[in-house]
Amino acid sequence: MFTTRPTLRGTFGMVSSTHWLASQSAMAVLEGGGNAFDAAVAGAFVLHVVEPHLNGPAGEVPIILAPAGGPVRVLCGQGPAPGGASIAHYTGLGLDLVPGTGPLAAAVPGAFDAWMLLLRDHGTRSLAQVLEYAIGYAEHGHPAVEGFAAAVGTVRELFATEWTTSGEVYLPVPKPGRPFRNPALAATWRRLIAEAAVGADREARIDAARRVWREGFVADALLRAAARPTLDMTGERHTGTLSGDDLAAWRAGYEDPVTHDRDGWTLCKPGPWSQGPVLAQQLALLPDLPPRGTPEYLHTLVEAGKLAMADREAWYGDAADVPLSDLLSEEYNAARRRLIGATASYDLRPGGPGGRVPRLPRYATAPDRPQVLPGVAVPVLGDTCHIDVVDRRGNMVSATPSGGWLQSNPVVPELGFPLGTRLQMAWLEPGLPNSLTPGRRPRTTLSPSLALRGGEPVMAFGTPGGDQQDQWQLPFFLAVAAGEDLQAAVDAPTWHQESFPGSFHPRVMSPGAVTVEWRVGEDVVRELRRRGHRVTVDGAWSLGRLCAVARDPETGVLSAAANPRGMQGYAVGR
Repeated sequence: MFTTRPTLRGTFGMVSSTHWLASQSAMAVLEGGGNAFDAAVAGAFVLHVVEPHLNGPAGEVPIILAPAGGPVRVLCGQGPAPGGASIAHYTGLGLDLVPGTGPLAAAVPGAFDAWMLLLRDHGTRSLAQVLEYAIGYAEHGHPAVEGFAAAVGTVRELFATEWTTSGEVYLPVPKPGRPFRNPALAATWRRLIAEAAVGADREARIDAARRVWREGFVADALLRAAARPTLDMTGERHTGTLSGDDLAAWRAGYEDPVTHDRDGWTLCKPGPWSQGPVLAQQLALLPDLPPRGTPEYLHTLVEAGKLAMADREAWYGDAADVPLSDLLSEEYNAARRRLIGATASYDLRPGGPGGRVPRLPRYATAPDRPQVLPGVAVPVLGDTCHIDVVDRRGNMVSATPSGGWLQSNPVVPELGFPLGTRLQMAWLEPGLPNSLTPGRRPRTTLSPSLALRGGEPVMAFGTPGGDQQDQWQLPFFLAVAAGEDLQAAVDAPTWHQESFPGSFHPRVMSPGAVTVEWRVGEDVVRELRRRGHRVTVDGAWSLGRLCAVARDPETGVLSAAANPRGMQGYAVGR
């Protein structure tokens, strides 16, 4: 089968990420004797530099790791709501949603500490060794990609008139292909390394860097930024709720993954503080499928996705116990799959796992809730990155860094990067699993994946895309499970539906809306419309940014594939 590029194969190491410089930097770490975890950390910090419109050090990251011979673990790099981030505080400001920009939307930054914990516990390289690539690109420049330049262009006026610290870094708008530098960011990492050099050994120096982040000069600068009145998308100036106690108290931590078994595969996902179980729920709803590529196949996956996303809205979140075993049970899903009819559903239909009564946010179900139909634009904020690594020892890791975008908050001038805005994903209504709650994580869309066969890790994969991440991962995983070549599964035309409240401000939904790449074919589009779907036909190569690496436990052969869409993602390896 024709593919846009070959599936890479080798025995030494493989990396796939959403930017070629991150992939090659991670590969350089492998070539220098580091392992998959060292490489992932190095690649992630390069992503902060080369895709600042998609992620940053003060954002978030869920990581799934499989150390060779060890158990699969989830490393949570999603920080919680600050202690002062109560619903009463926001509604007292006259808000019914957390803004999508500005310090009022900032959770406790989680990405940096998660990467440091991964490096300390599972890596072998020093902090200076893994940061040298990011420092080099920030200090000496990297060729700006088109998406980065376009993102800055969308906020040019804001940066020139209000967020002037961002303007000092990003204006004039970078020109695609021309070197772009962020010397303040390079200086931050150099100072961090120097101040953390007091540790007696590698692990102690990494822990020292974590203390500098949460209690030293980095914390001081972040707190000044949070306390500065800042114009956000409400049209008003607000200060944030982040405090020194919030920064000092929080640590990244490990958890068991959510798992689902299917045809000899075991899928591993982050817990329901993310949307990760949505992929598992879709698989549980679909034990049998029509032939791939047919209108019936696409219709069935879209309708199953609607049911899983409705359950996400009713049941997922960190502010309540989530009935996950019931949501993934065969009994529950047997009843749910009977709701998949021959025509498109326009309703948000959560189930009642274990006899519980579902409750949806009033905002999501109000008659005057924001809605958009296919083709109607909504404000563009940030997106996400992804990186997967496997090494010759069998170590495997998958991570989806996001948040802390250049569009989220003004650049902290002393640091070279902004705060994030993940609190926008929590609801300002009490009693919901995803209600804004001090000390609890806002539910994130970030959703890396790792798969086992026979108990052995065989594939790490994921994609940017917000609410679409687990929709785009579904046909990819089903294709690989059916024996498809890794790159062919990435290249295959894809789609997503939008019949649920979006996770990002202004939380719009589009009942019945389905967006497809035109490569799905005219016959498929015609049949979907006949079944009642509101179909938008997008570009041939427009949806998804999948990355994947794999390992055959029997032969030790490694493989990797990367998405050609967007002209940025690359896999490297040998």
